[in-house]
Amino acid sequence: MAGTQDAAARLEGEPRLDAAAFATLLVEERRDRLAVRLHRPEVKNAIDQTMVDELHAVCAYLEATPKILILSGTPGDPQSGRPGIFASGADIAQLRERRRDDALAGINSGVFERVAKLPMPVIAALDGYALGGGAELAYAADFRLGTPQLRMGNPETGLGIMAAAGATWRLKELVGEPVAKEILLAGKILTGEDCLSVGLITELVGGPELLGAAHALADRIAAQDPLAVRISKAVFHAPREVHPLIDTLAQGMLFESQAKFDRMQAFLDRKNTDRKKPAATATTNGAAAPGTTDPE
Repeated sequence: MAGTQDAAARLEGEPRLDAAAFATLLVEERRDRLAVRLHRPEVKNAIDQTMVDELHAVCAYLEATPKILILSGTPGDPQSGRPGIFASGADIAQLRERRRDDALAGINSGVFERVAKLPMPVIAALDGYALGGGAELAYAADFRLGTPQLRMGNPETGLGIMAAAGATWRLKELVGEPVAKEILLAGKILTGEDCLSVGLITELVGGPELLGAAHALADRIAAQDPLAVRISKAVFHAPREVHPLIDTLAQGMLFESQAKFDRMQAFLDRKNTDRKKPAATATTNGAAAPGTTDPE
């Protein structure tokens, strides 16, 4: 509770999202990040139209107020043995009733693309099922962390449809064509260990530690200059044909930012302070003690 109060105090007087306005998402906001938990546990967090609309509202807020986004699902309960779950996919009851015009509207693909293009990085914390649309939402994130209990894949062809919300191209970019085809065409479901081995997630952690690991990653991102992070993300996703020109132009913008001067001056000040410290005389097996030599 104290942490929540501290976060609220830090946000006093700043724009903030109205967490009470959401029916399918649980939202916790801090100065540098927004933690959003998918919350339809009664249907394994199936993504319905209401959740899509609410994710659009989150994106609209983060486009205007750039912050790191952490996406997670329902955590597991070790005492009851209830497993965690990210999202079991699109709501099949709604999906069954959709027709051609609904597909052409790109209901899920539109919001997932918006998530992918958010100014600041997106972290997906994945536990339990992340299937179909749930997997495609995770593919749209910049970082994915998972648990050993993670089960990730796209079983859409078994339902007579295809994965049409980003998997057919994002997945190939993430894991390569052979693995992507196993998932998309043969219905392969990856375990957490499988996801780690093919690079689909970058870290494998226990369920109770998952959200903490996501926040630790957010802490590392937040320690960087926000403008440099935003521009680096945008340049990273730019088409190949605009490089290296876009890199040069973006660097020109950053070279004029006050943060560049402040951070570089702070670096030089620390380096000068370290050089003025008396050299330690202690040695270990004839080698200088740690921290007594200049890394350069």
